[in-house]
Amino acid sequence: MDTNSPPPPDPTKTPRMKGLGRGLAALIPGAGTSQEQSTLEIPVDRIRPNALQPRGAIDRTELDDLEASIREQGVLQPVLVRPSQDGYELVAGERRWRAAVAAGLSTVPAVVRPMDDLGALEAALVENLQREDLTAMDRARAYLRLTEDFGMSQEAVAKRVGRSQPSVANTLRLLALPEEVQSSVDSGRISEGHARALLAVRDRRKMLSVWKAIEERGLSVRQTEMAAKRLSISREMTGQGPSTTARQEIKNIELSISERIGAPTRVVSSRSGRGEIRISFFSPTDLDRLLVALGVETQGSR
Repeated sequence: MDTNSPPPPDPTKTPRMKGLGRGLAALIPGAGTSQEQSTLEIPVDRIRPNALQPRGAIDRTELDDLEASIREQGVLQPVLVRPSQDGYELVAGERRWRAAVAAGLSTVPAVVRPMDDLGALEAALVENLQREDLTAMDRARAYLRLTEDFGMSQEAVAKRVGRSQPSVANTLRLLALPEEVQSSVDSGRISEGHARALLAVRDRRKMLSVWKAIEERGLSVRQTEMAAKRLSISREMTGQGPSTTARQEIKNIELSISERIGAPTRVVSSRSGRGEIRISFFSPTDLDRLLVALGVETQGSR
Protein backbone atom coordinates (compact mmCIF):
# COMPACT_ATOMS: atom_id res chain seq x y z
CA MET A 1 0.00 0.00 0.00
CA ASP A 2 1.36 3.40 -0.92
CA THR A 3 1.40 5.43 2.31
CA ASN A 4 1.75 8.64 0.29
CA SER A 5 -1.54 8.11 -1.55
CA PRO A 6 -4.50 10.00 -0.11
CA PRO A 7 -7.36 7.87 1.23
CA PRO A 8 -10.34 7.49 -1.09
CA PRO A 9 -13.14 10.00 -0.47
CA ASP A 10 -16.06 8.87 1.64
CA PRO A 11 -19.12 9.16 -0.65
CA THR A 12 -21.43 9.62 2.34
CA LYS A 13 -19.60 12.76 3.43
CA THR A 14 -18.83 14.47 0.14
CA PRO A 15 -22.28 15.98 -0.62
CA ARG A 16 -22.55 17.54 2.83
CA MET A 17 -19.09 19.09 2.73
CA LYS A 18 -19.65 20.44 -0.77
CA GLY A 19 -22.90 22.01 0.35
CA LEU A 20 -21.15 23.76 3.21
CA GLY A 21 -18.40 24.93 0.88
CA ARG A 22 -20.84 26.42 -1.62
CA GLY A 23 -22.65 28.33 1.08
CA LEU A 24 -19.56 29.81 2.65
CA ALA A 25 -17.92 30.53 -0.70
CA ALA A 26 -20.79 32.87 -1.45
CA LEU A 27 -19.59 35.01 1.45
CA ILE A 28 -15.95 34.20 1.99
CA PRO A 29 -13.58 34.03 -1.00
CA GLY A 30 -11.65 30.78 -1.01
CA ALA A 31 -13.87 29.00 1.50
CA GLY A 32 -14.67 26.30 -1.03
CA THR A 33 -11.07 25.33 -1.83
CA SER A 34 -9.67 21.97 -0.84
CA GLN A 35 -7.26 23.66 1.55
CA GLU A 36 -10.11 25.42 3.36
CA GLN A 37 -12.11 22.17 3.50
CA SER A 38 -9.36 20.16 5.28
CA THR A 39 -10.57 19.21 8.75
CA LEU A 40 -8.99 18.76 12.15
CA GLU A 41 -10.20 16.79 15.15
CA ILE A 42 -10.57 19.39 17.91
CA PRO A 43 -11.36 18.61 21.58
CA VAL A 44 -14.95 19.63 22.31
CA ASP A 45 -13.89 21.44 25.50
CA ARG A 46 -11.66 23.79 23.48
CA ILE A 47 -14.66 25.10 21.52
CA ARG A 48 -17.03 27.73 22.83
CA PRO A 49 -20.36 29.00 21.41
CA ASN A 50 -20.46 32.07 19.22
CA ALA A 51 -22.08 35.13 20.79
CA LEU A 52 -22.91 36.35 17.27
CA GLN A 53 -24.91 33.20 16.43
CA PRO A 54 -28.10 34.45 14.73
CA ARG A 55 -30.15 31.44 15.75
CA GLY A 56 -32.09 31.66 19.01
CA ALA A 57 -33.31 28.66 20.99
CA ILE A 58 -32.40 25.15 19.80
CA ASP A 59 -35.29 22.69 19.76
CA ARG A 60 -34.71 20.00 22.42
CA THR A 61 -36.28 17.23 20.34
CA GLU A 62 -34.11 18.06 17.34
CA LEU A 63 -31.04 18.06 19.56
CA ASP A 64 -31.96 14.67 21.04
CA ASP A 65 -32.46 13.21 17.56
CA LEU A 66 -29.10 14.58 16.41
CA GLU A 67 -27.41 13.21 19.53
CA ALA A 68 -28.79 9.75 18.78
CA SER A 69 -27.58 9.98 15.19
CA ILE A 70 -24.10 11.06 16.31
CA ARG A 71 -23.88 8.17 18.77
CA GLU A 72 -24.61 5.84 15.88
CA GLN A 73 -22.64 7.41 13.01
CA GLY A 74 -20.44 10.12 14.48
CA VAL A 75 -20.30 13.73 13.24
CA LEU A 76 -20.60 13.47 9.45
CA GLN A 77 -20.29 17.19 8.67
CA PRO A 78 -17.51 19.25 10.26
CA VAL A 79 -18.30 22.36 12.26
CA LEU A 80 -16.75 25.68 11.27
CA VAL A 81 -14.66 27.46 13.91
CA ARG A 82 -12.33 30.43 14.14
CA PRO A 83 -9.31 30.71 16.47
CA SER A 84 -9.86 32.53 19.76
CA GLN A 85 -7.63 33.42 22.70
CA ASP A 86 -8.51 30.30 24.68
CA GLY A 87 -9.14 27.85 21.87
CA TYR A 88 -11.79 28.09 19.17
CA GLU A 89 -15.11 29.84 18.68
CA LEU A 90 -17.97 28.25 16.74
CA VAL A 91 -19.04 29.96 13.55
CA ALA A 92 -21.44 27.33 12.20
CA GLY A 93 -22.56 23.96 13.56
CA GLU A 94 -23.57 24.71 17.14
CA ARG A 95 -26.19 21.94 17.16
CA ARG A 96 -23.63 19.38 15.97
CA TRP A 97 -21.17 20.48 18.64
CA ARG A 98 -23.75 20.43 21.46
CA ALA A 99 -25.05 17.04 20.34
CA ALA A 100 -21.49 15.69 20.16
CA VAL A 101 -20.85 16.88 23.73
CA ALA A 102 -24.11 15.26 24.89
CA ALA A 103 -23.17 12.03 23.07
CA GLY A 104 -19.90 11.91 25.02
CA LEU A 105 -17.51 12.57 22.13
CA SER A 106 -14.14 13.98 23.11
CA THR A 107 -13.43 15.59 19.72
CA VAL A 108 -15.34 16.86 16.70
CA PRO A 109 -14.18 17.34 13.10
CA ALA A 110 -13.79 21.05 12.36
CA VAL A 111 -12.74 23.43 9.63
CA VAL A 112 -10.58 26.15 11.21
CA ARG A 113 -10.68 29.52 9.50
CA PRO A 114 -9.59 32.95 10.79
CA MET A 115 -12.32 35.55 10.24
CA ASP A 116 -13.58 38.75 11.82
CA ASP A 117 -16.93 39.29 13.53
CA LEU A 118 -18.68 40.29 10.32
CA GLY A 119 -17.44 37.23 8.47
CA ALA A 120 -18.46 35.00 11.37
CA LEU A 121 -21.98 36.43 11.58
CA GLU A 122 -22.44 36.27 7.80
CA ALA A 123 -21.26 32.66 7.62
CA ALA A 124 -23.53 31.57 10.49
CA LEU A 125 -26.47 33.45 9.01
CA VAL A 126 -26.06 31.97 5.54
CA GLU A 127 -25.62 28.40 6.82
CA ASN A 128 -28.77 28.64 8.91
CA LEU A 129 -30.72 30.27 6.07
CA GLN A 130 -29.67 27.46 3.73
CA ARG A 131 -30.85 24.87 6.26
CA GLU A 132 -33.99 26.94 6.98
CA ASP A 133 -33.15 26.73 10.68
CA LEU A 134 -33.79 30.38 11.49
CA THR A 135 -37.16 31.70 12.60
CA ALA A 136 -38.44 34.89 11.00
CA MET A 137 -37.49 36.77 14.18
CA ASP A 138 -33.99 35.25 14.11
CA ARG A 139 -33.58 36.57 10.58
CA ALA A 140 -34.91 39.99 11.56
CA ARG A 141 -32.48 40.28 14.48
CA ALA A 142 -29.57 39.07 12.34
CA TYR A 143 -30.40 41.61 9.61
CA LEU A 144 -30.60 44.33 12.26
CA ARG A 145 -27.22 43.23 13.63
CA LEU A 146 -25.68 43.46 10.17
CA THR A 147 -27.09 46.96 9.63
CA GLU A 148 -26.46 48.35 13.12
CA ASP A 149 -23.20 46.74 14.23
CA PHE A 150 -21.54 46.39 10.84
CA GLY A 151 -22.99 49.38 9.00
CA MET A 152 -24.37 47.39 6.08
CA SER A 153 -27.20 48.78 3.98
CA GLN A 154 -30.35 46.74 3.38
CA GLU A 155 -29.23 46.27 -0.21
CA ALA A 156 -25.86 44.89 0.94
CA VAL A 157 -27.54 42.56 3.44
CA ALA A 158 -29.92 41.33 0.74
CA LYS A 159 -27.03 40.60 -1.62
CA ARG A 160 -25.07 38.76 1.05
CA VAL A 161 -27.92 36.45 2.10
CA GLY A 162 -29.45 35.95 -1.34
CA ARG A 163 -32.71 37.78 -0.66
CA SER A 164 -34.33 40.82 -2.24
CA GLN A 165 -34.10 44.21 -0.54
CA PRO A 166 -37.91 44.38 -0.03
CA SER A 167 -37.74 40.93 1.60
CA VAL A 168 -35.09 42.17 4.04
CA ALA A 169 -37.10 45.35 4.72
CA ASN A 170 -40.30 43.38 5.35
CA THR A 171 -38.51 41.00 7.70
CA LEU A 172 -37.09 43.95 9.66
CA ARG A 173 -40.65 45.27 10.06
CA LEU A 174 -41.39 42.26 12.30
CA LEU A 175 -39.22 43.88 14.99
CA ALA A 176 -42.05 46.42 15.46
CA LEU A 177 -44.31 43.64 16.82
CA PRO A 178 -44.90 43.43 20.60
CA GLU A 179 -42.54 41.14 22.50
CA GLU A 180 -45.34 38.64 23.15
CA VAL A 181 -45.96 38.23 19.44
CA GLN A 182 -42.24 37.99 18.64
CA SER A 183 -41.86 35.20 21.20
CA SER A 184 -44.82 33.42 19.64
CA VAL A 185 -43.10 33.51 16.24
CA ASP A 186 -39.83 32.31 17.79
CA SER A 187 -41.51 29.30 19.38
CA GLY A 188 -43.43 28.42 16.22
CA ARG A 189 -46.85 28.94 17.78
CA ILE A 190 -47.69 31.37 14.97
CA SER A 191 -46.15 31.62 11.51
CA GLU A 192 -44.36 34.45 9.77
CA GLY A 193 -47.49 34.88 7.64
CA HIS A 194 -49.56 35.44 10.77
CA ALA A 195 -47.01 37.97 12.03
CA ARG A 196 -47.08 39.93 8.77
CA ALA A 197 -50.88 40.01 8.85
CA LEU A 198 -50.82 41.35 12.41
CA LEU A 199 -48.68 44.30 11.31
CA ALA A 200 -51.77 45.66 9.55
CA VAL A 201 -53.49 46.13 12.94
CA ARG A 202 -52.44 49.60 14.08
CA ASP A 203 -53.85 49.42 17.61
CA ARG A 204 -51.60 47.39 19.95
CA ARG A 205 -54.45 46.20 22.17
CA LYS A 206 -56.45 44.97 19.19
CA MET A 207 -53.35 43.37 17.69
CA LEU A 208 -52.80 41.37 20.87
CA SER A 209 -56.46 40.36 20.83
CA VAL A 210 -56.12 38.94 17.30
CA TRP A 211 -52.84 37.28 18.25
CA LYS A 212 -54.52 35.49 21.18
CA ALA A 213 -57.27 34.33 18.82
CA ILE A 214 -54.61 32.86 16.50
CA GLU A 215 -53.08 30.89 19.36
CA GLU A 216 -56.33 29.84 21.09
CA ARG A 217 -58.53 29.21 18.05
CA GLY A 218 -55.94 28.30 15.45
CA LEU A 219 -56.80 31.04 12.97
CA SER A 220 -55.27 30.59 9.53
CA VAL A 221 -53.20 33.32 7.92
CA ARG A 222 -56.15 34.17 5.67
CA GLN A 223 -58.49 34.42 8.68
CA THR A 224 -55.96 36.65 10.42
CA GLU A 225 -55.79 38.94 7.39
CA MET A 226 -59.59 39.15 7.34
CA ALA A 227 -59.71 39.92 11.07
CA ALA A 228 -57.14 42.70 10.60
CA LYS A 229 -59.20 44.11 7.73
CA ARG A 230 -62.42 44.02 9.79
CA LEU A 231 -60.72 45.94 12.59
CA SER A 232 -59.60 48.59 10.10
CA ILE A 233 -63.11 48.94 8.67
CA SER A 234 -64.62 49.03 12.15
CA ARG A 235 -62.28 51.87 13.10
CA GLU A 236 -63.42 53.86 10.09
CA MET A 237 -67.14 53.25 10.68
CA THR A 238 -66.94 54.47 14.29
CA GLY A 239 -65.57 57.80 13.11
CA GLN A 240 -62.06 57.13 14.41
CA GLY A 241 -60.50 57.38 11.00
CA PRO A 242 -61.05 58.40 7.39
CA SER A 243 -63.62 56.78 5.09
CA THR A 244 -62.94 53.41 3.46
CA THR A 245 -62.23 55.04 0.11
CA ALA A 246 -59.94 57.64 1.66
CA ARG A 247 -58.19 55.01 3.73
CA GLN A 248 -57.56 52.87 0.65
CA GLU A 249 -56.10 55.89 -1.11
CA ILE A 250 -53.84 56.54 1.86
CA LYS A 251 -52.85 52.86 1.88
CA ASN A 252 -51.88 53.10 -1.78
CA ILE A 253 -49.76 56.16 -1.02
CA GLU A 254 -48.06 54.32 1.85
CA LEU A 255 -47.27 51.33 -0.36
CA SER A 256 -45.98 53.57 -3.15
CA ILE A 257 -43.62 55.42 -0.81
CA SER A 258 -42.50 52.19 0.88
CA GLU A 259 -41.63 50.58 -2.44
CA ARG A 260 -39.79 53.67 -3.65
CA ILE A 261 -37.56 54.13 -0.60
CA GLY A 262 -37.51 50.57 0.75
CA ALA A 263 -38.79 51.37 4.24
CA PRO A 264 -42.07 50.96 6.18
CA THR A 265 -44.12 54.14 5.73
CA ARG A 266 -47.33 55.35 7.38
CA VAL A 267 -49.44 58.33 6.40
CA VAL A 268 -51.46 59.82 9.29
CA SER A 269 -54.18 62.35 8.48
CA SER A 270 -56.92 64.13 10.36
CA ARG A 271 -60.36 65.36 9.28
CA SER A 272 -58.97 68.87 9.04
CA GLY A 273 -56.68 67.70 6.25
CA ARG A 274 -53.52 68.01 8.33
CA GLY A 275 -51.24 65.03 8.85
CA GLU A 276 -47.78 63.60 8.71
CA ILE A 277 -45.76 60.90 6.96
CA ARG A 278 -43.90 58.52 9.27
CA ILE A 279 -40.98 56.57 7.85
CA SER A 280 -39.42 53.83 9.98
CA PHE A 281 -35.70 53.10 10.09
CA PHE A 282 -33.82 50.53 12.12
CA SER A 283 -30.31 51.88 12.55
CA PRO A 284 -28.20 55.00 11.88
CA THR A 285 -26.94 53.33 8.70
CA ASP A 286 -30.50 52.68 7.57
CA LEU A 287 -31.32 56.34 8.24
CA ASP A 288 -28.39 57.40 6.07
CA ARG A 289 -29.66 55.15 3.29
CA LEU A 290 -33.11 56.74 3.53
CA LEU A 291 -31.69 60.25 3.44
CA VAL A 292 -29.84 59.40 0.24
CA ALA A 293 -33.02 57.89 -1.24
CA LEU A 294 -34.92 61.05 -0.33
CA GLY A 295 -32.22 63.29 -1.80
CA VAL A 296 -31.44 64.88 1.56
CA GLU A 297 -27.87 66.18 1.79
CA THR A 298 -26.28 65.85 5.23
CA GLN A 299 -23.02 67.16 6.59
CA GLY A 300 -21.49 63.68 6.36
CA SER A 301 -22.32 63.44 2.64
CA ARG A 302 -20.48 66.62 1.69
